[in-house]
Amino acid sequence: MRNDTLQKLMETIVERKGAAVESSYVAKLFNKGEDAILKKIGEEATEVLLAAKSGDKQHLVYETADLWFHCMVLLAQHDLSASDVLKELAQRAGVSGLDEKAGRKDNTA
Repeated sequence: MRNDTLQKLMETIVERKGAAVESSYVAKLFNKGEDAILKKIGEEATEVLLAAKSGDKQHLVYETADLWFHCMVLLAQHDLSASDVLKELAQRAGVSGLDEKAGRKDNTA
């Protein structure tokens, strides 16, 4: 997946934020509020785990796409974007995961 795909998807999500709920799944999620978005992320994360355990690679890809999509909806809910996440990942590139974790303000994760 290329960065422009994420950017285009993010733009569509933001556009749908103000759409009529009858016309857009994303608009329905935004209308229901953050708890509904968080619930969907939890459901999708569980489906990713189950797909991974099943060993079906295509199903794992499908479920991961659903999880990423719903995470992007949550980012838009907070006026953030996939670009913000990609910038963070770029900053971490080449840094040991242990060093990165030790350098966080919040070391609980």
